[in-house]
Amino acid sequence: MFVDSVQITVKGGRGGNGCTSTYTDMWNLRGFPDGGDGGWGADVILRADRNLRTLMDFQFNRHFAGKHGGHGSGKKKTGRNAEPVIIRVPCGTIVKELETDCILGTLEKDREELVVAKGGKGGIGNRKNRQTTQGEPGEERTLLLDLKLIADVGLVGFPNAGKSTLISAISNAAPKIAAYPFTTKFPVLGVCGDMDESFVVADIPGLIEGSAQGKGLGDRFLRHVERTRLLVHVIDMSGFEGRDPLDDYRVINRELKAYSVQVAKKPQIIVANKMDLESARANLARFRKSVKHKVLPISALEKKGLEELRTAILDRL
Repeated sequence: MFVDSVQITVKGGRGGNGCTSTYTDMWNLRGFPDGGDGGWGADVILRADRNLRTLMDFQFNRHFAGKHGGHGSGKKKTGRNAEPVIIRVPCGTIVKELETDCILGTLEKDREELVVAKGGKGGIGNRKNRQTTQGEPGEERTLLLDLKLIADVGLVGFPNAGKSTLISAISNAAPKIAAYPFTTKFPVLGVCGDMDESFVVADIPGLIEGSAQGKGLGDRFLRHVERTRLLVHVIDMSGFEGRDPLDDYRVINRELKAYSVQVAKKPQIIVANKMDLESARANLARFRKSVKHKVLPISALEKKGLEELRTAILDRL
């Protein structure tokens, strides 16, 4: 299950109380104050983890609270600071405070951290004749965690254009593949290439006309192409679904522009898929007359033209 947006509540631990204590011995019958300070309450920290791909875990646990700091004690002993609460989130998580509608930060790199709720300060003990105080409460916030996948390349196109077949052919991803639209219901990531020349590619669920306005959950899918560096526009050149490839190309580009001008300006590689089917060659010839950009013909099913596509992607990256 893929979850890319969730609301959670975080609360820092309360600081420990300061201690009221008086030290006496046979040489100092009147005594003197020696109460220690309280320890700090636990911070709540979000930490990016490259091994996570979804916010699904927060569907079952949405409340996180830090432990209280230790109380001060006699002989000027300070209470123990509470250990921070570490919450792991996927890379690409945007953290927003709902009450102020303010973005607290974005966690993009592995093991990057963000303190989202500070623990309370410990109270003051009565040593040095100070007034004893109790520990302060920790911060409490309601947060919206918003995941936008980080990938080098985003595959966009109509449903059943062959994007899932393509990503499975060029990368280590293993998405569900079937001969019906909307087989892919959430983004899939895959790594293509070896250690020296590799890139991360994201298979974005199929887009349709009206996606930018939320039709078919298109706005939820389009958000995941915002962080990509390059778009690979996959077109069913065979027209097998009864659609015109040229109309498909224009519709998808309109939806990208309607969603975000910045997304529409991203560089594109146009891929003519399903060239193994009848009518694909005739459609490609007509398509090239209307679209002046370079078009790469491939067959993801038969794995033809994929090496040229990999080379083109690496060159553009």
